[in-house]
Amino acid sequence: MHEPYLAQLTSLADPARVEQMHAYHKIDRPYLGVTNPDINDLTKTWRAELELADRITLADALWHTDIFEARVAAAKLLTQARLRPNDEPAWQMLQSWVPEFDSWAIADHVCMAIQKRLIADPTRLDTVENWTTSDQLWTKRAALVATLPWTKQNNPKPEELAARERILGWAASYLPVKNGIMQKAIAWWVRDLSRHDPSRAQLFIDENSHHMKPYAIKEASRHLPPVHENTEPAPNT
Repeated sequence: MHEPYLAQLTSLADPARVEQMHAYHKIDRPYLGVTNPDINDLTKTWRAELELADRITLADALWHTDIFEARVAAAKLLTQARLRPNDEPAWQMLQSWVPEFDSWAIADHVCMAIQKRLIADPTRLDTVENWTTSDQLWTKRAALVATLPWTKQNNPKPEELAARERILGWAASYLPVKNGIMQKAIAWWVRDLSRHDPSRAQLFIDENSHHMKPYAIKEASRHLPPVHENTEPAPNT
């Protein structure tokens, strides 16, 4: 059933952008050169037209084309706070895509959809925790990007605080390996947390700075007040 929808996407292609996108994303897959706003407009229309079951079927078909914009559109089709009558098929499908992540752009769009499913049912964090021990770097990174909503509560409930601490534990467990992709993901999580809980963000940095690269510390600290060293003279003895 995906052919008419893929045709709509292809009709927006801009060949002049294809080479640029290929060079930017550095992944060898088909690109159409369709802009993100155009994909947003298309998928908004499709979500209004299609029942959930048909949307899931379309998302699966678009994903398996491996076309960059089709995969982004697949994620956007499932990025919605409430999926009625039952979001479990969407959750299962989104999980099945995670092992195929190979770059930040598609991964982040899918993780935005996953965020909605985690907010709808936080017990699914148990599944996400399994990603943290994966052999695949992008799967491990997805555990942080998908859980960004837990950085944003201003007045977290006890269970939300517990989830926040759990996720910070995952982030700390990644740090002995100073991989740039993971360092950036950790910095992103802590930076977003610092807007809502600066003291906890600062504590994470203080406890883990010996494993964080300078650019990761700088990014994680972006919204924190500067830490000043004590410059008072020592007392006379």
